[in-house]
Amino acid sequence: MMLMHNYYTDHALLPTGWAQQVRFRIAGGCFHNIQINSPPQAGDIKLSGPILPGMVNLHSHAFQRAMAGLAEVNLNPADSFWSWRDLMYSLVGKLSPEQVQTIASFLYIEMLKAGYTQVAEFHYLHHQANGQAYDKPATMALAVRDAALNTGIGQTLLPVLYSYSGFGGQAAHDGQKRFLHNVDSYLRLQEDLSSSNISSRINQGLCFHSLRAVTGEQIQQTLAASEKHWPVHIHIAEQQQEVRDCVTWSGQRPVAWLANEIGLSERWCLVHATHIDKQEQQQIVSSQAVVGICPTTEANLGDGIFPATQLAQAGGRFGIGSDSHVCISAAEEIRLLEYGQRLQEQQRNRLYDADNTSVGMYLYQKCVTDGGAACGLTTGIAEGNRADFISLDISYPTLACAQPEQWLDRWCFGSNHNPVQDVYVAGDQVIKDGQHPLQESTYQAMAACLQQLF
Repeated sequence: MMLMHNYYTDHALLPTGWAQQVRFRIAGGCFHNIQINSPPQAGDIKLSGPILPGMVNLHSHAFQRAMAGLAEVNLNPADSFWSWRDLMYSLVGKLSPEQVQTIASFLYIEMLKAGYTQVAEFHYLHHQANGQAYDKPATMALAVRDAALNTGIGQTLLPVLYSYSGFGGQAAHDGQKRFLHNVDSYLRLQEDLSSSNISSRINQGLCFHSLRAVTGEQIQQTLAASEKHWPVHIHIAEQQQEVRDCVTWSGQRPVAWLANEIGLSERWCLVHATHIDKQEQQQIVSSQAVVGICPTTEANLGDGIFPATQLAQAGGRFGIGSDSHVCISAAEEIRLLEYGQRLQEQQRNRLYDADNTSVGMYLYQKCVTDGGAACGLTTGIAEGNRADFISLDISYPTLACAQPEQWLDRWCFGSNHNPVQDVYVAGDQVIKDGQHPLQESTYQAMAACLQQLF
């Protein structure tokens, strides 16, 4: 028997903008029968505060939450992503499946409290510390999937194909031994995960770590052998050195090589794509691939600033991810994304369109919609979509005095306060009054886990 509940809210952010007196039904975890300008009726569950669609976090390496803040000591005058990566590898050598599940559970609770309801987990930590597969090869992937199941967040699980250390199939080195698969073992892992999934909140996708870590032949073999509807994610063009190495190897820049030699489509999510030229931008836009921008991580690593204004004006798609999790705040990612464009162009209010001149409104709606597409989902408060939504506490002074069309600008650009009050995923309430039911026990487990690791 399908459970159904009717809800009422004074204000809801629909794909068309803010609406008043909104009633809707949730059945089978999805929105049904959305009505506007409809007073509450007997039996309706009255939601406190305005509701918005949950935000999508389209790029996550859950285990890296354990090292956030520990790489901020200069050990090299030329400190860069590559020196940070060495520190990350030292953590990788220590992690057990139980620790990974604890870290991911802690992270996912933080995400839910921040208003994220879906996460794309870019998972490449596969094997034992000595590089051997676990008796159950999916052990590590199941650890992050179980963290999502237990905490209630929606997850697009992206097991990563990772085989080499550099362009052209250079042999992997010791720090990468826990990551490595060939195409056959990778496809078996995907099949094991697909056949064992029992939740409609969890879906899967294909994932290639980077053009450094796989060959073109591997990409083509994997695409040919896999589900045609799954999303496809890849790190690409994150650092200038990567671009130079790709040109040396192939004569083409990374995004151009991928577009010309493999082919892009709306299934692809190009994570970072920070360093692209105009031709590559046109290839991204024409293919409708989604760019996964991770502003706080890209700033932390000194990667650079993605040209989001130009992509948006050309009709391109993008969303936000928290990546290495130095920050767990959708509002902060949106703020830094916009501020990066302002600093680069030396002008204000760069990301908007004719329908949304409010920067906060434009970016929030776009990152929900395009981020959802990168996860293989249709997102937003609309009939038939999964019922993922959050409610805001607007008693905070800067929100209490604002009109609905100002709420997102006030939240993203005018406050350090987190107003997320309640969070629902697939119609189930997972955050109530800012708290998660597993919060206390998970925080204690995380503290013990960090004591063991460091």
